[in-house]
Amino acid sequence: MLPTLAKPSKLISQIRLTAVDQWMLFKFDDLLQTRMEELLERKKADVLTPEEHLELESIGEMDRIFTHINAMLVAQT
Repeated sequence: MLPTLAKPSKLISQIRLTAVDQWMLFKFDDLLQTRMEELLERKKADVLTPEEHLELESIGEMDRIFTHINAMLVAQT
């Protein structure tokens, strides 16, 4: 059986609104940011497990969503 991609919404509790200059932007909390960096390093070393690959995909999906939302928020000013 193939592992399934974890729902990015499971990570929602690890998202924070953070003041950056005059904006309140969505950011990962320190734990999730550190985990993403660890997984990226393991990917570079080509030692990701299939489960870690799926975890990184989920985190990456959330990162893309919040990058887009943050850009929209900044563009409104």
